[in-house]
Amino acid sequence: MYLTHDPIDLPALLADTRPSDGAVCLFVGVVRNESDGKETVAIEYQAYEAMAEMELAHVAASVSQEWPGAFVQISHRVGRLEVGEPSVAILVTAPHRATAFAACRLAIEWLKETVPIWKKEIRPDGSGEWVEPKTPSLLSEGRTPLSDTLFNPKFRQEDLP
Repeated sequence: MYLTHDPIDLPALLADTRPSDGAVCLFVGVVRNESDGKETVAIEYQAYEAMAEMELAHVAASVSQEWPGAFVQISHRVGRLEVGEPSVAILVTAPHRATAFAACRLAIEWLKETVPIWKKEIRPDGSGEWVEPKTPSLLSEGRTPLSDTLFNPKFRQEDLP
């Protein structure tokens, strides 16, 4: 299971390492208190759950395949979350830090680009607004040497910035 209605258990994610792992990279996205200058008191996440589970499994497997040695775990909340609560966690373990960092970045960018999860920002008066991602991911914007390096495992780890 990649989706959860319960709080994300960060210690459980961190406890799942392998003896060959020399690096652990953890990304945690949290609900913030404003968006575009508008106060936000909560976010409601909804998902097409069956498809989201399949897509999240695909992201985890594909990133692991792209970055050999990386082990990827993803957990994403659904339901109503208050400011400060973790909404998504991606943990990547790998023998080396360059692989862990690059694989973790690829996983969150891929997730944001492809997984059918939607968010509604809740305002102090109880009204809500469904929002689209405002920042293009590195996968959808123009390619740069940095994004090519991050997302192309043919580069040697020592070539990473």
